[in-house]
Amino acid sequence: MRRVLTKRELLVIAALAFLGLIVLPCLNAFVPAGNIFHVSNFSISLYGKYLCYAVLAIGVNLLWGYTGLLSLGQALFFSLGGYCLGMYLMLMIGKLGQYKADLPDFMVFLEFNKRFPETGGLPPHWVPFKHFWLASAMVMAVPALVALVFGYLAFRSRIKGVYFSILSQALTYAATLMFFRNDFTFGGNNGLTDFKFILGYDLNSPATKRGLYIASGLLLLGVYLLCRWLTSTKFGLIQRAIRDSENRVLFSGYATANFKLFVFVLSGVICALGGALFVPQVGIINPSEMAPEKSLEAVVWCAVGGRGSLLGPVLGAVSVNALKSYATRAFAEQWLYFLGGLFIFSTLFMPKGIIGVPGQLRALKKRFLNKPKSGVPPAADAPVVQPAELETATKE
Repeated sequence: MRRVLTKRELLVIAALAFLGLIVLPCLNAFVPAGNIFHVSNFSISLYGKYLCYAVLAIGVNLLWGYTGLLSLGQALFFSLGGYCLGMYLMLMIGKLGQYKADLPDFMVFLEFNKRFPETGGLPPHWVPFKHFWLASAMVMAVPALVALVFGYLAFRSRIKGVYFSILSQALTYAATLMFFRNDFTFGGNNGLTDFKFILGYDLNSPATKRGLYIASGLLLLGVYLLCRWLTSTKFGLIQRAIRDSENRVLFSGYATANFKLFVFVLSGVICALGGALFVPQVGIINPSEMAPEKSLEAVVWCAVGGRGSLLGPVLGAVSVNALKSYATRAFAEQWLYFLGGLFIFSTLFMPKGIIGVPGQLRALKKRFLNKPKSGVPPAADAPVVQPAELETATKE
């Protein structure tokens, strides 16, 4: 039976998990603030955000790199997961808001008590989100349902290639416009923000920030192992066969639409889980997080890191977002041009991304070492003459 993880990959994962899940939180908790090795609370939250983006990148790569479906709408599922948990966080604010009311501030401002008098101003679909475990279930159920309906209609209609990309982008754009509306009951342009507590813990406390960071790391590790196992099974072989030649898979008797639908729903759930942990660490979720350009950024992460591998998108998401954190301070107006140039450069000169650079260097080294000296043509291999052939030629 084929091993899911090689020894080298297992060692790399163990080392990264040790550094990320043990060393960094300890540097934040036990090293004094003035020490050079101290990791600040802001940095812990920032690293947690990078890990959530890495989960989103794995979800995009599972579709694009392994199934050949370039979806430009995965940020929608990321945001839907964030909104589901954000609704619970908003209801936990209580009377600590600006209006000192039981309702979230934007509901008081928009006079929801007149629109929904039977529930005291709270929209009926908000009521179940007072319970954390139900909100957690909705984090997975709502994006899965949206992905199931959209994917069923798209794949049963044999929509694929660039048409699928355009359709997924249109879905994201329509959802963004819908969430921007104030009467949609999700905060409109401002979205959901000013969170205070999660499960009774203060979100601004260092211990809570560390806990959320560790939860993000564990989620990334779990998603990585799940996708590694899935892609190493027979399902993974069919998945890559669909990517390379869907018609051949169809002729072999497999219902490719069902396989693509399953991967699309799974990818949506993975992205939503990343969005759910993203929200309490960043402190806000609004429609701009589901805008089409966010999905395009996730595609760039996969291309830069290396699509078709699981570690590549993680490296791409972390490195590009770390670069973005610096670039938006140093030259904010030029960042989008730099991001586009990075995508073009990686496509032309690093087709396998960061993860494929060592292989490219080895190939270049081998090519350089085997290159013949200048001015001396390579000697052709002399034909080997057998004794019997030589004797026949002599008689003739």
